[in-house]
Amino acid sequence: MSKLASEDFLEQLHAATANALLKKIESGDATAADIAAAAKFLKDNGISRLLDKSLNDEGEAVTGNIPDPNDDPGDFENVVSLYQ
Repeated sequence: MSKLASEDFLEQLHAATANALLKKIESGDATAADIAAAAKFLKDNGISRLLDKSLNDEGEAVTGNIPDPNDDPGDFENVVSLYQ
């Protein structure tokens, strides 16, 4: 029976995998399969909420529609524009 890999070895392998994926993507040489592998790697490590546009920064579901102030500016008379 074979021995299980040590926790230190697995951590090194995890870091090496992440670094290899990152380098490939940053180099511009990543294929669609590489991007898919990176997305799966992130999801498998609990990072998928950052990629899910239906979740906010805290990982909470975003519900409803965010109104566009340009549609009916009268509804936003008490709002100070950040772009004045």
